[in-house]
Amino acid sequence: MVLRLLGVSLLLMASISHAAEKFAFSSVIEQARQRAAHAYEAPEAIPNFMRELSYSQYQDIRFDPEKSLWKQGQSPFQVMLMAPGLYFTHAVKINLVESSGVKALPFKKDLFTFTDPELEKLIPPDLGYAGIKLTFPLFEKDVQNQFLVFAGASYFRGVGKHNAWGISSRGIAINTGLPGGEEFPSFVEFWLEHPAAGARSMRVYGLLDGPSMSGAYEFIVTPGERTVVKVKSVLFPRDSIQLMGVAPLTSMFFFGENTSRPKGEWRAQVHDSDGLLIHNGSGEWLWRPLINPVNLEMDYFATHDVQGFGLLQRDTAFASYHDLGARYDSRPSTWVTPEGKWGPGQIVLVQLPTREETNDNIVAFWSPQSPAKPNTPYQIGYTLTFGGPDVANTSMGHVTNTFIGDGNIVGGGNHKGAYRVVVDFAGGELDKLKPNAAVQGLVTGLDGTEVLEYFVEHNPVENSWRLSLLALPGKGKSLSLRAFLQEQDRALSETWTYRLPPMNDILAKDQ
Repeated sequence: MVLRLLGVSLLLMASISHAAEKFAFSSVIEQARQRAAHAYEAPEAIPNFMRELSYSQYQDIRFDPEKSLWKQGQSPFQVMLMAPGLYFTHAVKINLVESSGVKALPFKKDLFTFTDPELEKLIPPDLGYAGIKLTFPLFEKDVQNQFLVFAGASYFRGVGKHNAWGISSRGIAINTGLPGGEEFPSFVEFWLEHPAAGARSMRVYGLLDGPSMSGAYEFIVTPGERTVVKVKSVLFPRDSIQLMGVAPLTSMFFFGENTSRPKGEWRAQVHDSDGLLIHNGSGEWLWRPLINPVNLEMDYFATHDVQGFGLLQRDTAFASYHDLGARYDSRPSTWVTPEGKWGPGQIVLVQLPTREETNDNIVAFWSPQSPAKPNTPYQIGYTLTFGGPDVANTSMGHVTNTFIGDGNIVGGGNHKGAYRVVVDFAGGELDKLKPNAAVQGLVTGLDGTEVLEYFVEHNPVENSWRLSLLALPGKGKSLSLRAFLQEQDRALSETWTYRLPPMNDILAKDQ
């Protein structure tokens, strides 16, 4: 089990190596352990006028790329720095790990350009930095491209070579979605290890701290077609944590093909991710389309030694969005691959209501079966992959579309209170079958949902397979379904699982 109590020997080794000449991850572990042994102290806030900047004012504080760290060296990696302000309410310490040793990076105002000279005058000489942007030449040898950003609480965002910015990851999630409120620990210090000439990967260390927990993180990052981040973490809870979220992913779903379109909206879909994919410990692949609920919705998927999970943007067709500015068709998918066996736990999906696309309202993470306890260190490792919708490397037939409508209108059905649901599958063995193959659907209604009818047919236009079903939820309950395609007793697709709360705007108003 990878999530486990650390032995005394590891902590002793951390203490010894902290005094060694060469900086190592054990040094960060020891700092996190020492912090957890004392009461939490919040980082010093930046001046009020910096926190009260408007979005446009903050955007006018720009780092000069010509002054990027390591620009004059032979390493292909460079680092841009971010100023505090607006959402970034405290500075973080940044250290450089060079062959000559470790040195703190002092704040320099002249690394930034300011549109407003009056604002520039007010900036304190010791303001500090809010975060870092890592760059690498993804397309042309002499042109740097941003691929990973650490900024704000424990958030960090990554993209593959052809992605636009979208989904975020976090160091840890604490009590997300619970009535008592969520806690947001922060990275308070980073160490950047100077990559060698010609290096394809670089290493970043992070020290996390918050009221309930401190932690040490090592990130080995490799940019490319897919950007891969290998994460090692050692966590030290100060208090009991009811819901600890490991490898949390945060995204946005405003509306899509399986929801109605907001009044006045010209685009067909707006979302950074359209579904949650889980490869559970039994080997089954589960796909859950996302929704924008009326009220907070939380779903728990039991796992034992989960093999992977992620929030994906499967629909990458520009015609699905027609948004030249946001380019939702280019938003990255992110996949989490656990290191070792994580044991019993659950994938938690939190979906919050939002009325605009600027709010991240989707969170997914793995949580251990037993709550985290104080004075019980944990070691957790995993790999994050940012890239296209194929980041999970599944060979199964997969869901390409989920449509839902009224089951009591022409084209939907003739049963009051029912829903017409259409699910398209493609890929894997499905693509090799003849149109007249005996493909069947196995559909199950859950939590009182009654499946009234269903059938499968080949779609010759897209060479896919369509499952169409009519289902009636229990009175006052969610529409809850799961289904997959099979030929005889051979599963051909992942399992589509769906839950639509009773408060929605799908059914015609006269029902």
